[in-house]
Amino acid sequence: MRLTDETGTDHRPSDEAWIGNLIRHWREDPGASYRTWFLWEERIKNFRSIRRGLQAVIDEIRADAFGNAYRGSSLETVVHSIAEQRQVFKGADHAFLWKPKLRIPDIYEDRANQVAFGRFLDACLCCSAEDGVLAAIHGLDRQRIKGLGPAAANLLYFLHPTLVPPFNTAIVKGYNAIAGANVKLGKWDEYLAMRRGIVALNAAHRGLLSNDYGAIAGFLFDVGSGRYPLPERDGAAALARWREDLDRVRAEAAATASKAALAAREADHTHTEVQGWLRDLGLALGFDVWIASNDGNRPYASGRLSDGCLDRLPGRLTANGSAEMVRLIDVIWLDKADGDVAAAFEVEHTTSIYSGIVRMLDLALGVEGGAARNFFLVAPDNREEDVRAQFARPAFSRVAELDLRYLPYSELRGHRETIARFGSGLKGVLAIAKPVGRPR
Repeated sequence: MRLTDETGTDHRPSDEAWIGNLIRHWREDPGASYRTWFLWEERIKNFRSIRRGLQAVIDEIRADAFGNAYRGSSLETVVHSIAEQRQVFKGADHAFLWKPKLRIPDIYEDRANQVAFGRFLDACLCCSAEDGVLAAIHGLDRQRIKGLGPAAANLLYFLHPTLVPPFNTAIVKGYNAIAGANVKLGKWDEYLAMRRGIVALNAAHRGLLSNDYGAIAGFLFDVGSGRYPLPERDGAAALARWREDLDRVRAEAAATASKAALAAREADHTHTEVQGWLRDLGLALGFDVWIASNDGNRPYASGRLSDGCLDRLPGRLTANGSAEMVRLIDVIWLDKADGDVAAAFEVEHTTSIYSGIVRMLDLALGVEGGAARNFFLVAPDNREEDVRAQFARPAFSRVAELDLRYLPYSELRGHRETIARFGSGLKGVLAIAKPVGRPR
């Protein structure tokens, strides 16, 4: 297999056999990004919320309301949510932080550059084909905006995961190591050359990867981070030594998963456990209960998390364009008599509070009278500051319309059985939750 860039230049030949072997080890490694990030169910929930956030950025730029600072902007809200996508996107916000001494990236104080950036995002948001995305990238590149390089591809990945691979230092290092290339950071033409090679590499090993370029990006990230040794290309003996090293890495990873993997599994376990508390409490209080569509089959207690719950939402809750997002709300309590929403809960153990608020907004603003419902962000006790900070962002001005409350784990853990036994309606839950909305 040969990987070529957009100019048709060949990179170093790659041995498909050893690359395939490496990908197989990567997929089986419990500490690698394939299992800790790409297969992470919460990953999918963020795509729509990030798309919605980018639309807010576009709208603010168009209305000349974006401002001249990164901190507190709608862009910071979106990029912060991306940076929370576990290890592959850690540090994604660095490229967008305003560096006043260097005056980069120059989209905060230069209005023309800001408009060009908004036009770029809008074009990518509206198009659905490769040609449109590439044309938008070339158009932005022609603007030569100081400090605004291919790190912006991380925004586009969440709009077009089957067209645009993510971009960071480790991914570039991994690609250079695998392809024998010499991609440099900071230039769009270098990124597009790498993208062409990534597309070819993904096609050659499609059965082990995915049409979502997040998979191959995670693989390159782990290679570039030094997690896997690569073979010396000097003959059969070197290849055999490499295979021994790779098997050793795999054995070590299987024996003891990394701290990150353990933390990730614990987070998922805790998330499911809290959903189970809310399920049992809602049923005990006489409500019908909905569990997020991608969580229902998770094991809980002696059965599944969705046992005893609705298998579909009432039609009027899914009749608008936000139906897919509403189905992903962690727990919804509904009145048995009329199917109306009594309360909605988003459990945010380690994930972005931003995406949870967006799902609440989709429910509240997409259903008649929805803003008058009760909405709860359920999170560890030490995340109250995060909840309030996100709520205060200008991008969430409409959240002021919601009766949004923060429900700490400790309060739910300590009082749920008493509320279930002696409570009625929402009175007990409201008593242990803390309002975070602005005064009406």
